[in-house]
Amino acid sequence: MTNIILLGPPGAGKGTQARKLVEERGMVQLSTGDMLREAKTSGTEMGRRVAEVMDRGQLVTDEIVIGLIEEKLNTVQASGFIFDGFPRTLAQADALGELLAKNGQTLDAVIEMRVDDAALVARITGRYTCGNCGEVYHDETKPTKVAGVCDVCGSHDMKRRADDNEDSLKTRLMEYYKKTSPLIGYYYHARKLFTVDGLAEIDAVAAAVAAILDGKAE
Repeated sequence: MTNIILLGPPGAGKGTQARKLVEERGMVQLSTGDMLREAKTSGTEMGRRVAEVMDRGQLVTDEIVIGLIEEKLNTVQASGFIFDGFPRTLAQADALGELLAKNGQTLDAVIEMRVDDAALVARITGRYTCGNCGEVYHDETKPTKVAGVCDVCGSHDMKRRADDNEDSLKTRLMEYYKKTSPLIGYYYHARKLFTVDGLAEIDAVAAAVAAILDGKAE
């Protein structure tokens, strides 16, 4: 089993690479946001706790998120897990390490998708997605073959995030770097950290990630 963390600012391509790993290696992506939304409507005891906290407009505690991750580790069959959006703090990193050890598992790699901020702004401000299947497009680098029609599912429901604009993105980048910088040092010290060029072509990034997971990275 291979367990990894994908680190990178908004728009670095974490979701795209996670989908490739799911399809090609049978891994399971554990996205904090997806897990919280799923739990809120699950009807389980943990789900009720999540719903109560979110309905009050409060932040979900680390304890709850770790509980959701533990549920997945114990119930989902997979060749490995991709942690996306967690951990975000040193306390969460410690908690994740303890949880994996408790379950007889290890964290094999932390892959930082490093980017040039100016290039990332250009990438994100042109980004849009299919509201039906989630396929990601870009005005310049990956437009739909037929304007306004998803290449994958044929939907006309194209969406742009309201915060995919330059000012909002710069704020999100600053927040990301403030929170994530300690994690970079934490996992570097633990000899778990690997870095890839997040702005390279998708297949080139995927090849770099594969080399890391297969133990062939230089």
